[in-house]
Amino acid sequence: MSTIYETGHAKNVANFQALIVQVGAYGASYNPSRASIQLPNLLASSAAANATINKLNLLLANYSNAVAARATAFQPLSKLSTKIFNSLKASGALAHLVHNAQTNHRKLTGRRASAKISEEEKQALLAEGKTVNQVSASQQSFDSKLDSLDKQIKLIASIPAYNPNEVELQVATLQNLYNNLQQKNATVISEAVTLSAARIARNEALYHSETGIVAIAKDVKNYVKSLFGINSANYKLISGIAIRKLKV
Repeated sequence: MSTIYETGHAKNVANFQALIVQVGAYGASYNPSRASIQLPNLLASSAAANATINKLNLLLANYSNAVAARATAFQPLSKLSTKIFNSLKASGALAHLVHNAQTNHRKLTGRRASAKISEEEKQALLAEGKTVNQVSASQQSFDSKLDSLDKQIKLIASIPAYNPNEVELQVATLQNLYNNLQQKNATVISEAVTLSAARIARNEALYHSETGIVAIAKDVKNYVKSLFGINSANYKLISGIAIRKLKV
């Protein structure tokens, strides 16, 4: 996630709060007829927008932690796959079974120039307004690695000759590993969905064309301009408070 990009939204909320403080200082002179720009409703809009920012920050941390945990859990998979494959070759298993296992092994240990992002990570980047251009490379997503691991476990479980003494290579251990990796992957997907929903709520609070704080701030400035005049000191105090729509 882009820290700078997220900070831009937070800056909008902070500037909206600064705008409210300034118009509140006008006292009884600030008395618009439009409900949405009356001081109590400005405070409510500010609180709602700030709540969406705080929630999104929390969910961004949760998502980042889930992605990091998944990466850590998957990292040893390539070396482990090599151990599994070598153990199978040493077991005396039939050649065609070893060949089948080699296909799964190749998919588990394949390399690409740049890591292929998963679909949920792609959607999260798109929700940030970033363009995602990446040439697909088959079998290298987390989902496909899980699929290849599942196939490999099922294959070696069906081979009587595969019966290693090493606990980490035994089928039961590998099945537990698969379950753990599957859960780590599912957690990232779940966090991405939750994050996307929170970002939509944030965007509504800040950038809705009528009820977002950007639109409200513009109306506040127009009212103050009509109240005191475009060249007035009161208007100049708020005209430079930047609250602008960002790409979402």
